[in-house]
Amino acid sequence: MSAMDVVTEADHPSRLINRELSWLDFNARVLELAEDPSEPLLERARFLAIFSGNLDEFFQVRIAGIKDQVAAGLGRRSADGRTPAQHLVDIRDALEPLLVRLEAAYREQVAPALEAEGIVIADVDTLDDDDRKYLDEEFDARIFPVLTPLAVDPGHPFPYISDLSLNLAVVARNPDSGEVRFARVKVPNLLPRFVPLPDGQRFVPLEQVIGANLVKLFPGMAIDEQIAFRVTRNADLTLQDEEADDLLAAVELELRRRRFGRAVRLEIDARMSNKVRELLVRELELEPDDVYEHLGPLGLQGLDTLHDLDRPDLKFAVWPPLTQYRLADRDEGPVDFFDELRRGDVLVHHPYASFSSSVEEFVRQAAIDPHVLAIKLTLYRTSGDSPIIESLIRAAEGGKQVAALVELKARFDEKANIEWARRLEQAGVHVAYGFLDLKIHTKTALVVRNEADRIRRYCHIGTGNYNPKTARSYEDLGLLSADDELGADLTQLFNFLTGFSREVEYERLIVAPAWMRDRLVELVRGEVAAGPDRGRIIMKMNALVDPVMIDELYRASQAGIPIDLIVRGICCLRPGVLGLSENIAVRSIVGRYLEHSRVYHFANGEGPGEPAYHIGSADLMPRNLDRRIEALVRIEDPALVDRVRQILEVNLADDQQAWVLGADGCWVRTVGSAGVSAHAQLRELELARVRRPS
Repeated sequence: MSAMDVVTEADHPSRLINRELSWLDFNARVLELAEDPSEPLLERARFLAIFSGNLDEFFQVRIAGIKDQVAAGLGRRSADGRTPAQHLVDIRDALEPLLVRLEAAYREQVAPALEAEGIVIADVDTLDDDDRKYLDEEFDARIFPVLTPLAVDPGHPFPYISDLSLNLAVVARNPDSGEVRFARVKVPNLLPRFVPLPDGQRFVPLEQVIGANLVKLFPGMAIDEQIAFRVTRNADLTLQDEEADDLLAAVELELRRRRFGRAVRLEIDARMSNKVRELLVRELELEPDDVYEHLGPLGLQGLDTLHDLDRPDLKFAVWPPLTQYRLADRDEGPVDFFDELRRGDVLVHHPYASFSSSVEEFVRQAAIDPHVLAIKLTLYRTSGDSPIIESLIRAAEGGKQVAALVELKARFDEKANIEWARRLEQAGVHVAYGFLDLKIHTKTALVVRNEADRIRRYCHIGTGNYNPKTARSYEDLGLLSADDELGADLTQLFNFLTGFSREVEYERLIVAPAWMRDRLVELVRGEVAAGPDRGRIIMKMNALVDPVMIDELYRASQAGIPIDLIVRGICCLRPGVLGLSENIAVRSIVGRYLEHSRVYHFANGEGPGEPAYHIGSADLMPRNLDRRIEALVRIEDPALVDRVRQILEVNLADDQQAWVLGADGCWVRTVGSAGVSAHAQLRELELARVRRPS
């Protein structure tokens, strides 16, 4: 669609870019990094893996949901005017060229470049006798005992194919009788996706190692065909109303159901025979358009294992997380976080700033401090080795009152969160599971401490999860504070989350779903009231989808207010359209770190000429504003306001990792002469904070 085709009338569908197609555009930006020869080689392989993994989740959730709408006969159009059936057609049309690029990037660019560096993903047929002998021994010792061939015949129905499993379709023939049989062999997902050869630099796809040894699985049979395929199933979690009385039991039941979700995609090796293809399509109850052919290995997300190779010359330079001076250890030992926060708020910017020496240390000190009475914290996603979990357990075992709000419905982390919840409960932590119809997405912690003069509350509010693993690769902001108003706000929020209290108005927080959209609309309109000379809006987020907020931004643009949007992923707003959005610019930054922080700036948010900066957990999507507990916090310390302003300015100045969205809905990478890389410049700014103030 050209800019001239866009109708500027309110509510006209053309004013919005399609959500699903915009997500595909985001994944295309990831793919473009894999295609970029200036990126380190093993990072390019990792970007291929990220692209593939992202696409898996897209099919598991988004495509699955649209297919459910089609199956139910629903014809309701999306905000941009598409029916569910049209969605599927348009997504397939947009996806096919991306898959062609994916295979070309792997086969023609990344794989040959890796081979030139001595890192080879080899076909088993190209190996010499010594390598074949080694793989045969590996098969006998480590692979063969795990395999279970499943035949299909009148006594053996077609086997269940689990979600995202890699499989071999085997056509075997009895050489005496000529009888032909079909079998499925699952490629074990707990074994390495690529089997290393003895030199540790060459690898063979696991399915090829199995395929070369099928005679051991089917002795006496002739193998007419052995070919790889992969199935994707609906993996979204939908709770039933009748299960509302016990959220934990409801989630556990739904996890068991998820395993048997409807198939939504079949990936096959392009050499598969029509007969086997038709069998799989029929048995999996799919349509021909649900089949995607590949020339290279299936499941390229397995390429991320190559990143573990000891080849620093082929990776991004290592940037160890830093600890700003205010939080750094002193000669006499660790800094006392409570003393430091009483002196003023602290802003931490991950992954440039260490998560362990800031957020984890804050919770650790709270857990062992004899003056701390209570700790309350929300857990949306965490890792299997979380020091924060260990600190909560230690605090509870030490007699402190500890409350953890565990979001059981965090997609694809439900099972892990159930396990964490049970372990916390066993240690005496008060665990609450939230609400059936709302996800607890806010990232907040509250520490209550008995001090000489009074009870004081210490807070952390962040844009990212309490997850030490993702904190090393996700860009996020966090505020540590002893501010009384903020402590009172968090107390009210936690009481709402754990009890029966109604939400109240907050002083420094903007909370969803009760207040956030209305408050953000009010702030946007405040800039309109200030006029084009004084009004200014900058927003940084992961996704911009909400039609109400988009239309408010359109109206602000029509009033002449300059607006800059930094949107990493989905953006349904169409910028630069004359008469609609000519004062709005949209950019996306994609690079070594996943841009995850949400920042909202209004030049007159605190009154005429008084800017406001908010950070927090919420993107501008209907799910965040209507179906999640979210929180944004207003930054008040002038020095920290300046830091947040600086972060936004660096993002807007980037001309190395940025893509710009046009009125036609197309993203174009911008490479300028200034050479500003947001990630490199933000790293330098963090280095400056490590040094002792003069």
